[in-house]
Amino acid sequence: MKFLITGGAGFIGSAVVRHLIKNTSHEVVNIDKLTYAGNLESLAEIEDYNRYSFVRADICDMDTVSEVFERYRPNIVMHLAAESHVDRSIDGPADFIKTNIVGTYQLLEAARIYYNKLQKNNLKKKDRFRFHHVSTDEVYGDLEGPEELFTEATSYTPSSPYSASKASSDHLVRAWQRTFGLPTLVTNCSNNYGPYHFPEKLIPLTILNALAGKALPVYGDGKQVRDWLFVEDHARALVEVATKGAIGETYNIGGHNEKKNIEVVRSICNLLEELAPEKPGGVKKYQDLISYVDDRPGHDFRYAIDASKIQKELGWIPRETFDSGLRKTVEWYLHNSNWWKRVRDGSYRGERLGLM
Repeated sequence: MKFLITGGAGFIGSAVVRHLIKNTSHEVVNIDKLTYAGNLESLAEIEDYNRYSFVRADICDMDTVSEVFERYRPNIVMHLAAESHVDRSIDGPADFIKTNIVGTYQLLEAARIYYNKLQKNNLKKKDRFRFHHVSTDEVYGDLEGPEELFTEATSYTPSSPYSASKASSDHLVRAWQRTFGLPTLVTNCSNNYGPYHFPEKLIPLTILNALAGKALPVYGDGKQVRDWLFVEDHARALVEVATKGAIGETYNIGGHNEKKNIEVVRSICNLLEELAPEKPGGVKKYQDLISYVDDRPGHDFRYAIDASKIQKELGWIPRETFDSGLRKTVEWYLHNSNWWKRVRDGSYRGERLGLM
């Protein structure tokens, strides 16, 4: 089949594109605006495959998106394009409203028009058309008790402008399915980590700051709990849902790896003691670099996913434990300095972003 991936140059999107090209026979069309988090260098290993095409475009531009539908005629739309960093949503919510809400609306409308044409022409492709919206567990808010888990039936109580914008986009997708009959699916995932992760996020920021002898910032007391999902496991799950999931259903995807933020940071420090023992000048132990900073506004305390539905219905389970996935991640950053240095100095975009 032919996948139209929005945001395919981002962290999760590029993992999905690489997985589809390297491990399946599906075709892939990647549409990405190439904002600060979109990096075509994350797709260098597959960019020359004849089953892969790239279109630089903004999903808010409905005319261009409609042209992409008509030109490439996809079977499956996997919608990953989104603004996703909570801190950025606090500093500047407008981009999140535009991309995550308005952009999703424009994409849904383009998909609806395309699907209606397939129905009108009685094409067999309409029977296989699916719109898969990729969302986050942050739409559920946070959990109070240590044994509670997010299920597909958990009520939405988003806390940040980011999670509120994603909650809104989830509702739009379900409304287009119920009102207009667009065949949609929704997935909500836990925190992703792995290779090619943008350096502003906790795990890559900790790795790279430690290697540079810089402070390792930890919000509050660091006891916030997240469920960590290795990005390549997530990519496999998304393809399973897109191709085999039941229309109109929601699937939660988690890594079964609940960790406190401070535990994550300390685990990275311990791995670096083993894998990068030659420390920058003046640093005796990587953990000495840990620095507690003021907590961010509205910080959710605990997320945890119940992923039993996707396991039961589609047979998906994560392959990586947190320990194995984190080791792979740290090793990747140690061996791929060309990628992250170009991100940090902005040369991947031809400009400086001031991430240091």
